[in-house]
Amino acid sequence: MSGFVGVVVSDPSLQGQFTQVELRSLKAKFVSLKRESGHVTTKNLPGLMKKLRGLNEVVSEEEIAAFLSESYPDSDQEIEFESFLRTYLNLQAKVTTKEENGGSGTGARKNSSSFLKSTITTLLHNLNQAEKSSYVAHINTYLGEDQFLKKYLPVDPSGNQLFDLIRDGVLLCKLINVAVPGTIDERAINKKRVLNPWERNENHTLCLNSAKAIGCTVVNIGTQDLVEGRPHLVLGLISQIIKIQLLADLNLKKTPQLVELFDDSKDIDEVLSLSPEKMLLRWMNHHLKKAGYKKTVNNFSSDVKDGEAYAYLLKALAPETSPETTLETKDPDQRAKLVLEQAEKLDCKRYLTPKDITEGSANLNLAFVAQIFQHRNGFTSDAKQVTLTQTASRDDVLVSREERAFRMWINSLGVETYVNNVFEDVRNGWVLLEVLDKVSPGSVSWKLASKPPIKMPFRKLENCNQVVKIGKELKFSLVNLAGNDIVQGNKKLIVALLWQLMRFNILQLLNKLRFHSQGSQGKEITDADILNWANSKVKASGRTSRIESFKDKSLSNGVFFLELLGAVQPRVVNWKVVTKGENDDEKKLNATYIISVARKLGCSVFLLPEDIIEVNQKMILTLTASIMYWSLQRQPQPQSETPEPSEPSSMASDATSDVGSEDGASTVAPSEGEEVNSLSESISNLTTDDATSNAPPAENGNDAAGS
Repeated sequence: MSGFVGVVVSDPSLQGQFTQVELRSLKAKFVSLKRESGHVTTKNLPGLMKKLRGLNEVVSEEEIAAFLSESYPDSDQEIEFESFLRTYLNLQAKVTTKEENGGSGTGARKNSSSFLKSTITTLLHNLNQAEKSSYVAHINTYLGEDQFLKKYLPVDPSGNQLFDLIRDGVLLCKLINVAVPGTIDERAINKKRVLNPWERNENHTLCLNSAKAIGCTVVNIGTQDLVEGRPHLVLGLISQIIKIQLLADLNLKKTPQLVELFDDSKDIDEVLSLSPEKMLLRWMNHHLKKAGYKKTVNNFSSDVKDGEAYAYLLKALAPETSPETTLETKDPDQRAKLVLEQAEKLDCKRYLTPKDITEGSANLNLAFVAQIFQHRNGFTSDAKQVTLTQTASRDDVLVSREERAFRMWINSLGVETYVNNVFEDVRNGWVLLEVLDKVSPGSVSWKLASKPPIKMPFRKLENCNQVVKIGKELKFSLVNLAGNDIVQGNKKLIVALLWQLMRFNILQLLNKLRFHSQGSQGKEITDADILNWANSKVKASGRTSRIESFKDKSLSNGVFFLELLGAVQPRVVNWKVVTKGENDDEKKLNATYIISVARKLGCSVFLLPEDIIEVNQKMILTLTASIMYWSLQRQPQPQSETPEPSEPSSMASDATSDVGSEDGASTVAPSEGEEVNSLSESISNLTTDDATSNAPPAENGNDAAGS
């Protein structure tokens, strides 16, 4: 795939409105229509445009046809691809204007309550200067003293310095580590003063794979988008990373006192399933009620625009800094100003201006409330409640780690539903059906499925029964699993099902490349094949390490995986920073380095260092298989006939180099414009248009451009 150059549009400003993923998907649909009809005109275009993202639920074919007739009076006039793109943008703008002016329709309800569910893609890239300034202030504050970045900071929020600075990938990697410390081993970041293009791509690959591993949605963004510093994509990614940081403490593990928000009858698993955003709203309303505020805040936009809720919140949390004049003030602008002055006294940095409050900027208001929570949560320290959530057996810890891995994997697939807690969110069966549709396109009978919210219990059971039925058809071992076990939230059985789904996903991708493996023609790749491949690779590189199975205790020191990574890409590992793995500290250093180097290559992995140290057989297999998949993709593929431009290949390698480090590691030129290579993205591409006849209802967005 080294010759791939992407879809090129003659007008740079038009090309800048789309990512390469979107352009390739739109081009494929356009070419397909042209091939079927001979040419594209206003007569046959409405049917296609009705299916595109942003239009499929809010505008009819008749309305599209009427719009096209205004732009193209001659109904037989042939429409070229670039005209099609402009028409798409104009229609999207028209729909957006209609909704902002009070238009009704299902599109109006598509404002997701979770910032993490929004994929990083848009068609009308109007930058929010207020959000940009806020994110820049955050970066200046948290990275201003970083030894490598401090010579480039502070960033001026008024210009394009931010987008220039992220082009080498270092800042984004550092920002991820601020949000979730320890995610990226900094030894794997290329930090030379001047990086070549391939080293920059490596950093961006590491960034995107790590962003997925902490819960960001990055389905429609590639390394080249970051290299080019595309503002709308950069801000979208930064927004997610910052919010993950700000909401990190909004869970029972980090803040056990959150149980104060729930009455004793509330099931603890239901509490655990709440998204951080919903937990923050519940916390805010808890204190507002205590302060005498009569309303309920349901969002961070319209419900806080008058500033009254903030005045009551600060009065409840910090009465010593809350004068009565704030509540007595009738002017919303003046009240917003007083609120921010009070917040400053709590040492809260200004994520927003009075104007952002009165205009209801959802992202900035959420960030503001999250920061108040961090500085003054208003909880008591009840040792009994803390003990309730902190005592956990070793098995509980292992299940928790596996839940995290499965959660991140599911979210990386690009399914419509964002998963906050696997064991709760899968109980209605819908998420599992979405996953099955990704890993086995066409296997789900959507006509028999019920989409959330589901009020009738038997509908949930029907969904879960279909999950079990499909699992058995895929030859999963589900002897003791029934649909009701999923509805009841049986953690052990749910983990077993999810593991088989993930394993099926991995083996399916490897089977797509099975012609690369000698002697594997015509047979399915097995766990044993993966094991033999890894041992053969290490042996062929001149190393002597060998493992007997994926639970071989010798894997604990990390040396085998470092040798395997070095075997698939010569000199990828900087052996100067590798330890012998003779004690726990050395093992931890090696394990964190392994994960970051694998992600830097382009492997999409979701395990933690502890999974390597403790030799978690499941996670060890996924890591090995991901490295194998990356390695096989880099091998020359047999020539096959190449059709006209079509959907992005599921096997497309990413825009990464093969690793350049500060000690002069090798660099192999990548293909510009190609997306990050990952198991999850490949599945997403494989399933884009494979099963349209069995696709779920239109509101799931499966016909969306670039999905």
